[in-house]
Amino acid sequence: MSEVLVIGHRNPDTDAICSAIGYAEYKRRTGMLEAVAARCGDTNDRIDFVLNTFGVAPPRFVADVSPKVRDVMATQVVSVPTKATAAEAMSVMETNNIRVLPVLNDDSSCAGLVSVFKMNKFFFPVRNRLFDSRRVQASMKNMAETLNARVLVGKDMDVEEDLILMVGAMNLESFAQRLKQYPAERLIVMVGDRLEIQDRAIREGVRALIVTGDLPISQAMEDYARKQQVTLLISPHDSVTSAMLCRAAIAVHHMMHENLLFLFEDDPLDKTAKRAMASQFLGFPVLNAEQRMVGFLSKTDFLKKVDRRLILVDHNELSQAVPGAENMEIIEVIDHHRIGSLATQQPILFRNEPVGSTSTIVADYFFRDGVELPKSIAGLLLAGLVTDTLNLTSPTTTPKDRDVLRRLESVSGINARQFTESLFATGSVLVSKPASQAITADCKEYTELGETFSVAQIEEIGFEQFWKRKLEVLHALSDYRLQKGYLFAALLVTDVDLQTSLLLIAGSLDFRDQIDYVESDTYAELDCSIYELPGIVSRKKQLLPYLTHCLKKMDA
Repeated sequence: MSEVLVIGHRNPDTDAICSAIGYAEYKRRTGMLEAVAARCGDTNDRIDFVLNTFGVAPPRFVADVSPKVRDVMATQVVSVPTKATAAEAMSVMETNNIRVLPVLNDDSSCAGLVSVFKMNKFFFPVRNRLFDSRRVQASMKNMAETLNARVLVGKDMDVEEDLILMVGAMNLESFAQRLKQYPAERLIVMVGDRLEIQDRAIREGVRALIVTGDLPISQAMEDYARKQQVTLLISPHDSVTSAMLCRAAIAVHHMMHENLLFLFEDDPLDKTAKRAMASQFLGFPVLNAEQRMVGFLSKTDFLKKVDRRLILVDHNELSQAVPGAENMEIIEVIDHHRIGSLATQQPILFRNEPVGSTSTIVADYFFRDGVELPKSIAGLLLAGLVTDTLNLTSPTTTPKDRDVLRRLESVSGINARQFTESLFATGSVLVSKPASQAITADCKEYTELGETFSVAQIEEIGFEQFWKRKLEVLHALSDYRLQKGYLFAALLVTDVDLQTSLLLIAGSLDFRDQIDYVESDTYAELDCSIYELPGIVSRKKQLLPYLTHCLKKMDA
């Protein structure tokens, strides 16, 4: 497989989602057909509002980009049901050039595996198992179908039986003596046009008489078989071939491997390969989280190459990237944030501009290169731009954002001001989500001066919902910091209407007395660990530099 995932940061915001979709569209339209928009976090109500407004599906969810079992497994699984015969299984394996075959129950779960090796042991027994070579465990129906035989007289055709095969290639006297050695009701007599053998077998009431070579049988003999309730089949094959095919009429559930090594589609490929290669099995059923079989893997599948590359949008730090990104080839970065510590093995396209949103950069690609921009994509990029710049009111806004937004309004037919009002009136995360999810809906991790911390942002219209859940949010922020082991966790709650914010700080020390993260003469403390930040709306341009300044003071 070959794919290029265009993907934003963990806990994606509207700009990350919209720029990923937009840039994947641009790459496909300029020749990279394998480009796919992806996300590594859940959408929220506002993102869903944007996607629904413009009729665009959300990007593919990818929790981890490291190669997984699903990347190399066969999804169109060749299989047989448990009631299939060995002959049917062998035909399927020969047609598909495979050595191992899943056997499925009626509910499509995997009952076991049947392999060429297992069948060889069954059809070619060692010398001390000669009796096994005469044993036929099958129904008359399966036997007739395997032989492609004509059924002249049939009795209890669907019942599976444990039978004994006898070939009547001897004189009548020897045949009569041989008949006495076995129960007649378990005997299948296979014979050509020897009338005396046919007559004696029917007279003794054997279970079935198989006439080989497609030889004719008299009406009198057929009537006699019907009277004696002896199943009578006419095989088109010679006796040797017919005898082999009779044994192949056995149902595969009698000869399958039932002790299996199951794999899961989300298992890491490298670790799974080591475990699978060390096992005795040739194939592995693959299950999903609901224990349903969704694929099949053979040992040779582990040799397949997973050709997956990444384009990062709206971030450039591995700490914010999708898990597994450090093991993947990153070929491009499109971003408007500060440059972190990303290192690559080879030169890449790295476009980082001090503009208000990544959607601005993506839209500029379309306009600059004269690539057709669909209305729906223009609408998405407009949404990404106005959310990150608060409709051009954020201090991060640049003249380029204003110019690009004007052009996006023209292409999409959307009025940015009206759309922004509708967007921010939709889906307060403080209303729709538990506090533990609300504080991580748009959260980023940073490392400065050897210290790791997080800064999250929630954009609201007014602070009413926040004050209702103040204690719940503070407790959730403190629990999150402890869970991650951060020096501190910050949350910026922004009123996009009044262009002001509240800052919440959860840390391991008393910040007011021991570490002067927030100076009381700069920002008023409204409540314990809650500070008023008038005019502060940008996490990137306003809050993060201030927190870095506080860290430097602590370090000094």
